[in-house]
Amino acid sequence: MSAPSPAADRRRFVLHRWPTALGLAVAVLSLVTGSNEESLAITLAVAAVCYLAAAALGRPWTVWPAVLGGSLVVVVSELIGTPWWAGLGGTAVVLVVVGLALRVSRPALLAQALAVAGFGGAAVIAVFIAPQTGVIVAGLALASHAIWDAIHLRRKLVVAPSLAEACIFLDVPLGLGLIILTYVN
Repeated sequence: MSAPSPAADRRRFVLHRWPTALGLAVAVLSLVTGSNEESLAITLAVAAVCYLAAAALGRPWTVWPAVLGGSLVVVVSELIGTPWWAGLGGTAVVLVVVGLALRVSRPALLAQALAVAGFGGAAVIAVFIAPQTGVIVAGLALASHAIWDAIHLRRKLVVAPSLAEACIFLDVPLGLGLIILTYVN
């Protein structure tokens, strides 16, 4: 049996790194299409709520559909005249109740609920302060969320490792990139 070719090894590596490519692509797309403090804050809050959803349901794979669900909550909230952060906050409360009813891991549920409070609080603060300061708050909070992602990726806890990996490569470039772009322009 022959050894795999270097080209086959590269293809295999790239195929296994699709979450990295996805995270970077979304970060770059967001930066070139004009992100601001509010879009950073929404990204941060949706990420935190998605992790809570996976913990509340006790199924790591549900974090991927939760990305779509969290995004829909933002859109529907705005369409009905409710601030996006209120819609996501209400969703977080419902998820905690669901997690308690399903008797999922209490430590995991508590950790994710506290993360929603911390990251979500930073997101809300970012939209209510001066825009340039809001970019710094939201950008640094989003970039720091990558630490949370890395912990979950390394320990393979709560969320699908593919999402944790994608988030690392979304959070850091997008958060720090917008801070840099804000002060370069």
